[in-house]
Amino acid sequence: MESTPSHWRKSSYSGNQGGDCVEVADTETRVYVRDTQNRSLGQLSFPAADWRALLTALRR
Repeated sequence: MESTPSHWRKSSYSGNQGGDCVEVADTETRVYVRDTQNRSLGQLSFPAADWRALLTALRR
């Protein structure tokens, strides 16, 4: 089992004005997503292939 990554990046759709932001971190096999304002609540974790499929479907 992989541990949660330490390097998170803010969504490119999140502006620099503060407010609601999403952060993403990934490893070879998993993608992690969390809310920047509620980091203490943890994160969601998805298989990397499923995350790529979701993004592909959303971009259509």
